[in-house]
Amino acid sequence: MNLISKKLFSAVAAGVAILAALASSRAAEFAIRDGERVVFLGDSITEQRLYTTYIEAYALSRYPNWKLSFRNVGWGGDTSWLRQRTHPDEKELFAADEASQQKMVEESVGGGLARDVLPLRPTFVTVKFGMNDHAYQPLRPDILRAYVRSQTQISKVLSEKDARVAFLTPQPIEDKRADPDQDPRNQSLKAFSAALRDVAAKTGSGFADQFNPYMEILVAEHRKNPQFLIGGGDAVHPGPPGQTLMAWLVLKELGATALVSRAEIDAAKKSGKFDNCRIDNLEVSPGLIRFDRLDDALPLPIDARAVPALSLAPVVNDLSRYELKITGLPAGTYEVTIDGESAGKVEAEALAQGWNMTNVNGPITKQSRDLLQAIFQKNDLFFNRWRNVQLYGFPNWVKGPEVESRRAAELQRMDGEIKTAEAKIESLRKPVSHRFELKKSAP
Repeated sequence: MNLISKKLFSAVAAGVAILAALASSRAAEFAIRDGERVVFLGDSITEQRLYTTYIEAYALSRYPNWKLSFRNVGWGGDTSWLRQRTHPDEKELFAADEASQQKMVEESVGGGLARDVLPLRPTFVTVKFGMNDHAYQPLRPDILRAYVRSQTQISKVLSEKDARVAFLTPQPIEDKRADPDQDPRNQSLKAFSAALRDVAAKTGSGFADQFNPYMEILVAEHRKNPQFLIGGGDAVHPGPPGQTLMAWLVLKELGATALVSRAEIDAAKKSGKFDNCRIDNLEVSPGLIRFDRLDDALPLPIDARAVPALSLAPVVNDLSRYELKITGLPAGTYEVTIDGESAGKVEAEALAQGWNMTNVNGPITKQSRDLLQAIFQKNDLFFNRWRNVQLYGFPNWVKGPEVESRRAAELQRMDGEIKTAEAKIESLRKPVSHRFELKKSAP
């Protein structure tokens, strides 16, 4: 190897090392890490398996080589003291003195976590309570006191088991009114959210505020049309649009980054530079560009039911910059195909600025959406296993060794289904090379 070649090799190696270090640094900022066993704990909004699935889809698509597992143990009607799992006397809980309340909380929280969370051996747990805790009424200090104590205990128990905690505030209630911020229930939820921030600070836990930024969107949109529910569900349970906003807010607070990959091509020089992707077989001729692109990650899957959320907040810009930038093209409109499938038409000016292809047509978006559906299917399988088989209570007259043996066999069978579903997810989250073609449209 001659001196010039050695210098060039050293420069390239140094550049690769710097890029690898930057990528590692970006990944390290994200609260979810390689090797995590993530558990989502919460109430019916968590049980809906929407915002949690979107968060899971972000992590699995952005870091396709990480070993990750996700389980959702949300329970409709639940509270921070885990009333749906251990059924404490709430009237007694709210009225108890400090020592008595602490004992009740320890028993209630400890029992619920021991049954539903700790067996999953979590390393990272998101905790989303508050909607049922505040009991859909103006602020009650006695309930807030129990909420703070219970959330603190959740953090204590999980931390002792080496699980990191991220507290998520509830999102606002969305009724058909022009001033959702003046709803006494929302004012109560605002106080609960502020108290939760303090709990997170005192316990050293993570914290994601959904309430206040979501409320800003609600206020702005309800001033335009009080009758339209932007969440797409009911007042308490947002549908896919609202829960996409929730996932966006949580992911940003958890340190999620925007860049998926970026390909920049100079058509005049027939060269380019690339972040988190590789371009091969670049061909540039008048009115036509072809190349093969292999990305390090997939763009964020966007639930087709959640598209209205994209006009309410910069979800894609903040979480999924899957970019194609081409400069030096003659002015005009270019037809873009990926593996022969139309991905749409785009102006040369837009390409020169950088085109975010996260949600365009074609095989890449299809793979992302297939991944999202596979995650939904896996999460439904786990929910059925956990709630309908593992926790199913047989009446006394039918209990016995034979029944428990049959339950064990069914759980084993369902574990096999979940394993198969997760193998499908593993396959779908791996990027593959695609052939891009940009052809100038006839005037």
